[in-house]
Amino acid sequence: MINFGPRDGGLAAERTALAWTRTLLAVLANGALLMARSNHGYHGSIRLFAVGLAVTLALITCLIGRRRQRTLAHRPLPQRITPRREVYLVGISVLVLILVAAVALPI
Repeated sequence: MINFGPRDGGLAAERTALAWTRTLLAVLANGALLMARSNHGYHGSIRLFAVGLAVTLALITCLIGRRRQRTLAHRPLPQRITPRREVYLVGISVLVLILVAAVALPI
């Protein structure tokens, strides 16, 4: 049996950065696809709203990810390191973006 100690050699900060970066890139790709669909002609403001939402969400995700990476880089680690509100904020925002994109694309 392999015994993983309580220390991971600082890899938690790296994993956190990679996870937030993946989320950021997925949101930016969504915004880029919506923008590409909008370039074929103006089909209403819902697509522009979806693109704006994707860009805003990408910016928020980037800021939260950088803050989380700085938090996990501190030694000793702070008492509370669980990002409950941030994760819920980004998760709900991604769900809203999915719904807005689903409404915007068929138009």
